[in-house]
Amino acid sequence: MNNDAFLAACRDAIGDSHVLTSDADKAGYLTDQRQRYTGQATAVVKPASTEEVAQLVQLCNQFRIPIVPQGGNTGLVLGSVPDQSGQAIVLSLKRLNHIRAVDPVNHTITAEAGCILQQIQDAATTANRLFPLSLAAEGSCTIGGNLSTNAGGTAVLRYGNSRELCLGLEVVTAQGDIMHGLRGLRKDNTGYDLRDLYIGAEGTLGIITAAVLKLFPRPTVQLTALAALQSPAAALRLLTLAQERCGATLTGFELMSDLCLQLVGKHFPQLPFPFAQRHPHYVLLELSDSEPAPHASALLEALMSEALEQDICQDAVLASSGTQSRALWQLRESISSAQAKEGKNIKHDISLPISRIAEFIADTDALLQQHFPACRNVTFGHLGDGNLHYNVSPPEGVDAERFIGQQAAINLLVHDNVNRMNGSISAEHGLGALKREEILRYKSPVEIALMKTIKQALDPLNLMNPGKVI
Repeated sequence: MNNDAFLAACRDAIGDSHVLTSDADKAGYLTDQRQRYTGQATAVVKPASTEEVAQLVQLCNQFRIPIVPQGGNTGLVLGSVPDQSGQAIVLSLKRLNHIRAVDPVNHTITAEAGCILQQIQDAATTANRLFPLSLAAEGSCTIGGNLSTNAGGTAVLRYGNSRELCLGLEVVTAQGDIMHGLRGLRKDNTGYDLRDLYIGAEGTLGIITAAVLKLFPRPTVQLTALAALQSPAAALRLLTLAQERCGATLTGFELMSDLCLQLVGKHFPQLPFPFAQRHPHYVLLELSDSEPAPHASALLEALMSEALEQDICQDAVLASSGTQSRALWQLRESISSAQAKEGKNIKHDISLPISRIAEFIADTDALLQQHFPACRNVTFGHLGDGNLHYNVSPPEGVDAERFIGQQAAINLLVHDNVNRMNGSISAEHGLGALKREEILRYKSPVEIALMKTIKQALDPLNLMNPGKVI
């Protein structure tokens, strides 16, 4: 058995035009989103149905070909690209892009794995419902990838991660069988939760091909405010106050350092800075409510007035229209793009107990300045659920490549401090290949052994996204 026979069988299964073997055709599937790594693959295969996925997995079992499942390829930890051996295939799920059903009464939507996140949001809107998962990459990431990495986003505070938004899965197992689990049930107490094994597994246990997802009533009003603060500690005080005063209407709570908005202003000058003077930190918060608009407006105005009176924040801007609200959110959503335009940087996707975030930022900022003087901390993230994007950029005028050469030392310093405060080195991006070895330093031997046992039981041939996670 050889690659020629394998590729011929793949063409018989899904059609010649959907088996890509030329370097030009494969190129767009082999490089990671940050353009820092390019792998190699025997082929890129593009099935159009769950049954075709199952056929391809069966062929890979027969020929012992590793499989790298891929959705939108927007990940940041090298989880959706192959290694450089050239032995694997990339199995793109982009052609599995149909909304199979919308059930407004059950508040569910059934979507195939290759559906773009925004496509699902729009289908929910058409049914007068809300699908609340929201990410900067929502115009290009796929729901299969979101589930495989247990993606978070800006509304986790109220609605939870992808895991909390999923009720059922259809999965092609590592042997090429189909697990039919598309049940839109809130209660199903019939043994092990197989669904949860595949969510967050990054394609290492099987391939998610479709999902039943939760929908919610559409809020009648969404209100946004941007608060200026002296410190992350003040941001935590504002979070506590907002939760006490606003309860479940608090949907988003995003922390941004001033450097974040300086970079946005530098690279996107068309986005106006909303304050007369600069402040060390900012919080973007959003309320959404099913009550008439005056109810949420009164809540937000009372909250910000109290925060100003208590000297929690120094200034605040309340959006008075949808246009102004979108402009404030655009500041937040442009941070990653501004960083990319500024040059290479070292990213950390971490989570911490919310109560320790201010301590972590102060301690780790000081440690980095001690060991890597003048480095720039681009700190932002989802403060309401404890997830920080704690990124480190080179000092101004320092060669980026030379600075990136210190990545291992910087990662060690940051991640050791995360671990000391009972945090996680990956909050919502996953482990992929990038953090596969590093996680061994922080997970207990018992946890690692259990993960290996599950992997061996479900994928004994180690064909499903090998070299990722574990």
